[in-house]
Amino acid sequence: MSKQVIKLKHLAMASSDPDKSRDFFVNVMGWSVAGVVASRNANGYYVTDGNVNLAILNFKNGPAAGKEFPQGYVGLHHIGFQCDDIEAMVGDFQENGYQPRHDVNLAQGLGKNPAKDNAEYKMNGPENIMVDISERGWVGTQTYKTL
Repeated sequence: MSKQVIKLKHLAMASSDPDKSRDFFVNVMGWSVAGVVASRNANGYYVTDGNVNLAILNFKNGPAAGKEFPQGYVGLHHIGFQCDDIEAMVGDFQENGYQPRHDVNLAQGLGKNPAKDNAEYKMNGPENIMVDISERGWVGTQTYKTL
């Protein structure tokens, strides 16, 4: 029996100018704005092609961005996958040696219950790539589930 394929549904980029990046995706790529990010950790936008959500984020502080990102970093920040059972997915990560990103989860106000805290829960991936996992998905994608 083969393992279920977990779909890529979310990308996040750190941006020094979220308005300019938003305009690129809307005016050049034909994407639409799915939401505005205005949190204690970051400002920016969610844009989408209808299948993938891209968060364009200007981080306000280092702990929310993650220890591997220097202040002022611009570029790919993390990737996100939607699954049916977030607790099982956390277990799959851990069974393969990848641990939760407690530093970022706690800095972003997430606690110990990844299925209830947020649309996403941050884990370490290969080569220290930050990975979001989510049951609900992200705004602007075909499979997004509201609470």
